Amino acid sequence: MSTLVWYRRDLRVHDHPALRAARDAGEPVIPVFCFDDGLLGGRHASGPRTQFMLECLRDLDDALRRRGSRLFVRRGDPARELAELAREVDATALHFSVDVGPFARRRQSEVKDALQEIGVEVMPHPGLFAIDALEPIRAGSGKPYTVFTPFYRNWLRQPRRDVLGAPGSLPDPGRTAAAGTLPSLTSLGLRQEVDDPARGGETVGRKALSRFLGGPIEKYAEEHNTLSGRAVSRLSPYLHFGCVSPREIEERLERTPSADAWRRQVCWRDFYAHVLGHHPRNARSEFQERYRGMQWSRSEKNFEAWCEGRTGFPVVDAGMRQLRREGWMHNRARLVVGSFLTKDLAIDWRWGERWFMRLLLDGDEASNNGNWQWIASVGVDPAPAFRRMFNPSRQQHRFDPDGEYVRHYVPELAEVPDDFLAEPWRMPDDVQQECGCRVGTDYPEPIVEHAEARRRALERYRVDG
Repeated sequence: MSTLVWYRRDLRVHDHPALRAARDAGEPVIPVFCFDDGLLGGRHASGPRTQFMLECLRDLDDALRRRGSRLFVRRGDPARELAELAREVDATALHFSVDVGPFARRRQSEVKDALQEIGVEVMPHPGLFAIDALEPIRAGSGKPYTVFTPFYRNWLRQPRRDVLGAPGSLPDPGRTAAAGTLPSLTSLGLRQEVDDPARGGETVGRKALSRFLGGPIEKYAEEHNTLSGRAVSRLSPYLHFGCVSPREIEERLERTPSADAWRRQVCWRDFYAHVLGHHPRNARSEFQERYRGMQWSRSEKNFEAWCEGRTGFPVVDAGMRQLRREGWMHNRARLVVGSFLTKDLAIDWRWGERWFMRLLLDGDEASNNGNWQWIASVGVDPAPAFRRMFNPSRQQHRFDPDGEYVRHYVPELAEVPDDFLAEPWRMPDDVQQECGCRVGTDYPEPIVEHAEARRRALERYRVDG
């Protein structure tokens, strides 16, 4: 007899309640990951994110082997594959970490039904979020939260479980079934589209966490919006795939203003998971009903310019090029480019959501959807549209005052004088010639006039709202 551990986006051995419970059962432990073609080829298919996940899985397999076990790999419908594996290894129980998205919940339900049908006990555990249970959190009215700040206050009061260490050893799974091998990205029908992505895995993620807590976090409160990014953690891909535990992260945070500011960001992740869990329709439509019939531009030309980072607005282009280069983007830049797409270009937030999910290593359905609806002014935590209508030039002056971010990701602007860097189209001809950047030739002219686009956006939201 044996015990199965179904891995999905909890790819670690540290602070893993499902793995610990399986080990404590005293039977051989069979850790298994199932490649689901319905997910790999779905509407949020991503070569960059899948490659990152494959690296996480290799690292997980190494960690399991060091402890006397190994990762079992299957491909196909999880309900069918896990039931078949359970029969092969005479499994008595299956342990897994609970997820909250609509697709994840459907898979959990299907797996539970399939396993229970053959007499296997199915045991859910926490581990994906900082607190154990997001669903039961309620406002005073008894309804789930749709505004962040009161959710945050309640979240702070919720009990926390103890952080679990990594098991020193695991029972040998034996040779009762073929372990299988990890596929390549191409064999999954996907390709890498990012030039310089971070490397995946718990080993790298834990080092990144220690590096961040060892210094940069001290300036997080005052500098986290600065686009140069020296005070940010870049941990979001490792959080998304569970290479680092959000509960362990919170446990390791000190009580300082900067640590509290970063703890608040951890809570935003839980908040959006809470929202999507209660409002699965948000995955495809606006939370605010009054905006569900909103008229959006369908300009492929403008959308392509935005995707390629050639809008003529330097800070927007820098953000979009960072995404294409690294599979990651600074959060302030995400807000700027999101505002530009939905407000300046009047393009449907879903187009931006899909593009982000295609390239982001940290592409999380709940957080990505929540952030896109937030910046498009159609989601939860509402505010008047004009408050989330960013002027790209002002954002650049405020959050990239020395031009370091823009010059790094938009090298054709490297020699443009500071006075013109946020609005290079204002450069006189002689300055353009002197700095080697001719607007319209070396760097594009603006594809929209911001003040006019803002006026039209305000009219659109008033009419549709």
